[in-house]
Amino acid sequence: MSEQQKTTGDGSAPSGPRPEPIRFFGTTWVDHDGGYGLRRAGVAVGALVAAAAGAFALRLGYQGLTIADVGGILNALVIVMFAVCSTIAFRKTWEGFTRRPSGASTPDALRSVRTVGFVGVLLAWCFRALKEAPGEGLHRREYETARTQYEKRRSVRTGNPAARGTTRSPGRTTRAKRRR
Repeated sequence: MSEQQKTTGDGSAPSGPRPEPIRFFGTTWVDHDGGYGLRRAGVAVGALVAAAAGAFALRLGYQGLTIADVGGILNALVIVMFAVCSTIAFRKTWEGFTRRPSGASTPDALRSVRTVGFVGVLLAWCFRALKEAPGEGLHRREYETARTQYEKRRSVRTGNPAARGTTRSPGRTTRAKRRR
């Protein structure tokens, strides 16, 4: 949470669930404070610049293959490989912003595809940052669910059994009688 919300009014730590930090944003996504808008703009621009630099590097690599005259089939294969990997990486990264991965599509299983298709990953970060912090919707839903469940559990509790009783005079309380 933000710096102002890390402690409660009496100086103690807040109770209940804590929001999960997001890369580059920390927990500023909760209240959209701490330079949240500037961070979003920075992530969008940074990812777009990195994607353009990556595409330029891929172009230089392709020109190297063309100069080496390795053949038309290999040139086409390289183009198809980067296009397919970038498309898959974009799709899986975009889906990762809206729901948790399940089954065989865990991030570790697709690490090599995301590495080859890094341009797709960068473009997904850029486009998502234009709408919200990448992953904010997923984290916000999970945080809100955790908060409502916490509040529901908290309201059902009866409190500290030792603190039950009525106050007769300042400093003295009566306790409920114990059953035998």
